[in-house]
Amino acid sequence: MLSFNQLKRNLKKDFNTFKKIRVSILAEDSSQLLVQAIKGYGFELGYNIEINECGYNEVNLQVFEPNSQLHSFPSDFVVIVPSTQKLLKKFYSRSHAERITFADGHLLYIESLTQTLDERSDAKIIFCNFLEINDGVFGNYSSKVEASFLFQLRKINFELMRLAQKTPNVFINDLLSLQIQFGTPFIIDNKFYVNSDITFSIDFLPHVAKNLLDVVKSVDGKIKKCLILDLDNTLWGGVIGDDGVEGIQIGDLGVGKAFTELQLWAKQLKERGIILAVCSKNTDDIAKEPFNIHPDMILKLDDIAVFVANWENKVDNIKHIQSVLNIGFDSMVFVDDNPFERNLVAENIEGITVPDMPEDPADYLSFLRSLNLFETASFTEGDSVRTNQYQDEAKRIVYRKHFANEGEYLSGLTMVAKIEGFNKFNIPRISQLTQRSNQFNLRAKRYTEKEIEKFSNSEKHVCLLFALNDKFGDHGLIAVVIGELKSSNELFIDTWLMSCRVLKRGMEGFVLNRIVGRAKQLCCKKVIGEYIPTSKNNIVANHYKDLGFEKAGEYWELDVESFEEHKMYIDKE
Repeated sequence: MLSFNQLKRNLKKDFNTFKKIRVSILAEDSSQLLVQAIKGYGFELGYNIEINECGYNEVNLQVFEPNSQLHSFPSDFVVIVPSTQKLLKKFYSRSHAERITFADGHLLYIESLTQTLDERSDAKIIFCNFLEINDGVFGNYSSKVEASFLFQLRKINFELMRLAQKTPNVFINDLLSLQIQFGTPFIIDNKFYVNSDITFSIDFLPHVAKNLLDVVKSVDGKIKKCLILDLDNTLWGGVIGDDGVEGIQIGDLGVGKAFTELQLWAKQLKERGIILAVCSKNTDDIAKEPFNIHPDMILKLDDIAVFVANWENKVDNIKHIQSVLNIGFDSMVFVDDNPFERNLVAENIEGITVPDMPEDPADYLSFLRSLNLFETASFTEGDSVRTNQYQDEAKRIVYRKHFANEGEYLSGLTMVAKIEGFNKFNIPRISQLTQRSNQFNLRAKRYTEKEIEKFSNSEKHVCLLFALNDKFGDHGLIAVVIGELKSSNELFIDTWLMSCRVLKRGMEGFVLNRIVGRAKQLCCKKVIGEYIPTSKNNIVANHYKDLGFEKAGEYWELDVESFEEHKMYIDKE
């Protein structure tokens, strides 16, 4: 982690080429040093963060006054940083009877804050939870006394999670987890607070900034999607080729416990939707033996989307894994105990994350957890089947080799597409796709569930959702289109994104056929497209040209009347 002084030095560097993110800070304690840390850490992520530092301890005024500094600034994010010390003073200003319901009253206030912000702005709201202070009045007995401050404080932090759960536009910056990780003496400088009303210590500020920007970048689509794992001395102790299945260290005894717990963590990530892959210098059948027969293995072969074990170099093998998964290298994390292999991969694959693992396996898991590599802004039940989808894709790659003709291959897949509008059941998944899709995303717009819901209820918008399945399995939701009626005769494609798993299957033409069909129903004469280049979506730079659109200044135009439907190998459900 960079120091605060290193982050301050970043403020003198050139941010102008970076993506601008506009952030308003509402803090109950002094926030000028936090602002510097956030801007400085933003440089490390390639963000030019423009911060609107609202009045000190003016949360009420800024939120509820329509003409306040907050509401005059077009924010992408509003960050609320409450003060536990000030909360403590409010608590003790109440009578003993009122303290029993203190949390309920304060939660109503917080809900009013977030609701007002949600109504007056499209900004995402990041609410920092409350650091814990044990006032020492009841000691351990606090957990049994509703009128104790610690009881009420913990209730507030718990109900904050409930609030974020039911309000898609609200996210939690979990400072309490950082307090558990680093300890109160590290994060709070009492002399600093007394003299300057600044809660966080200088050393803790970079961690607050990172945690906050982890949320920002996940909403912005900068997320990790795949964990690539070495085997020997990474998933188990020992070398499977030398020690055999019986000789590797795994289970509940000794150092084996460290590897078992790492596997359990990886399994939990897989169930959350992170793709697991294996990249090992090993003989394939020997490397798979523990997955098949070792009783203490947590991970099984069914948990691994792509399994590569051979004696080739790991750089080429990881490139092969990427070609199967069709995701960016910057979405991948490679974990290997061997520093030589780590350095080789880090130096030869741009963008991939390669953690510098500790020497002692006992420290592996705590180290990886501390990095918070797999931050997410959303989760849906469909995420849990992602591994199966990539395993099916590997089967399609093998199947493709049986055909010399592309048309015969596509016909043999027996693809069937389902088309529907947006509804309360699929809106969370649609929002997630706008946040996660980077390569096939023509304008790279990110939308919250609240914004998607507005589109679905608007008469000026066309909302189309596409799912696909074939003989090998269900791709699930693979394409989203949001069109906007710009005039009486033009349909503008605000959003067109697709899963890269279905590239070169003809789905692009299938989707365009449906877009033009809706345009005709709405008596539109033109469909207008726009491509906004990013560092990741160059694969669709010629998308509109290839589909028959004509260049018109910064946009692409398609004449509806003269449009001829693309021939497809996809049936409609």
